[in-house]
Amino acid sequence: MIYKLQFGDLLPYWDVLLQGLVFTIVLTVVSTVAGIAVGTACASARTFGPKWLGAIVVVYVEMIRNTPFIVQLFFIFFGLPAAGVKLSESTAAFIAMTVNLGAYSTEIIRAGIEAVPKGHVEAGVSLAMSKWEVLRHVVLRQAFRKVYPALSSQIIIVMLGSAVVSQISAPDLTYAANFVQSRNFRAFEVYLLAALLYLLLAIATRAILRGLGRRLFKAG
Repeated sequence: MIYKLQFGDLLPYWDVLLQGLVFTIVLTVVSTVAGIAVGTACASARTFGPKWLGAIVVVYVEMIRNTPFIVQLFFIFFGLPAAGVKLSESTAAFIAMTVNLGAYSTEIIRAGIEAVPKGHVEAGVSLAMSKWEVLRHVVLRQAFRKVYPALSSQIIIVMLGSAVVSQISAPDLTYAANFVQSRNFRAFEVYLLAALLYLLLAIATRAILRGLGRRLFKAG
């Protein structure tokens, strides 16, 4: 049996697929910025903060890293309303991805912080720099340079994992593909196209992150 590809049947739904792709890109960008901010704050708190704060960070990281992302997503979207916190599909997706990336980036960034020579920190203190200035100008810059490749890979992993948010009807690329397939039943074509779009998105994201890294750390 020879299967005849009919990508023309997808043309009437190009706008749906485009909207899904745009949502996936926006979801990735916003959750990446927020997730790295959370990871930086948590890594700094665990390394330099009081023990009780470090313990809270450890609990957060272990809970997220040792539970499935889809369970975290369902808890935020279906579980929180029981506590009176009702979120839209898009907001729940953004929060879930931010929380997930935040936990993973915490450990990545913490590894970078611990790799910074203590002598550099002591040198900053001897120059009358405040604790915040030492953290910002001495520690974090070196830490990010050391872990940037690992952090970039984690961002791409989270981006690809965002396909799960379609399970709560967040209008991402996978949700759009499911919608199109339910209308024209061209499952092979639509999911092949979706896979290719994710592949191109991953390649583009890696290239952008690589270029960004060169600009950020070219002087170091």
